[in-house]
Amino acid sequence: MTHAYPHTSHGDPHHQPQVDADGQAEILDLDAEVLAEHIASVAEWLPVETSPRHIVDLGCGTGAGTFALLARYPEAHITAVDSSAEHLRRLREKARTQGADDRVRAVQADLDTPWPDLGTPELVWASAAMHHLADPDRSLRKVYDLLAPGGLFAVVELDGFPRFLPENAPEDRPGLEERCHAALAHHHAEHVPHRGANWGPKLTAAGFTVEGERAITVHIDGSRNKAVGHYAVSSLRRLRGSAAHLLAADDLAALDRLLDTDSPHSILRRSDLAVRTERTVWAARRN
Repeated sequence: MTHAYPHTSHGDPHHQPQVDADGQAEILDLDAEVLAEHIASVAEWLPVETSPRHIVDLGCGTGAGTFALLARYPEAHITAVDSSAEHLRRLREKARTQGADDRVRAVQADLDTPWPDLGTPELVWASAAMHHLADPDRSLRKVYDLLAPGGLFAVVELDGFPRFLPENAPEDRPGLEERCHAALAHHHAEHVPHRGANWGPKLTAAGFTVEGERAITVHIDGSRNKAVGHYAVSSLRRLRGSAAHLLAADDLAALDRLLDTDSPHSILRRSDLAVRTERTVWAARRN
């Protein structure tokens, strides 16, 4: 499950540049490392009736969901779909490293165009991907037609960009992160209109029966995971790229001080970091 922050997460399934020049693959890898336990818990929760033999991961990114599902269903083969060649290259390399390359088929595709042949899976997984599509309602109907009868569709979506700092931080600009979030929300309202949608009614309209919905609260103390600091730096750099033009000059300067890894004010030097976010999972069955 990847995050769709200012970047497209867990693998934007369409309109990805072929060269990952701005580090999206890196942040997806960090996302997978920091949130591995939560991704595994979602895979464990799914109301799967019979262990699937074939799974499709839509907008797979660098493979956070793919490898959680491979671990959960050791007999399954996965078709991992993303439009980024770099994401798929990393995913294939991870599969080779884990000795799972014979269980993963990587497919490069833009899901806003006609879909390639993805087989007839018993489980389709889409983490932080559906809201990036130009016409998600049409794509939901495509997933319904794709699934085997009785198959399950898991939609994982994020409440928003994660928080990393305490409310009173940084000391020179308290509340900076919340103001950055407000600017990012403005950006998303304009550019990602389906972000934050309630997918339950949309799934029902597409013909699915929603069998479960689960809200997950994530809180990971940075003192217990050294990757949290690097995750915060990469994430906030992405946020800056999307929302800098909406921030006050003093806030932008304070954000830049946090992101300067050589500075004594660097976010990497803070001992009070944590990853705080929420996500919702819908499990919907093809009738």
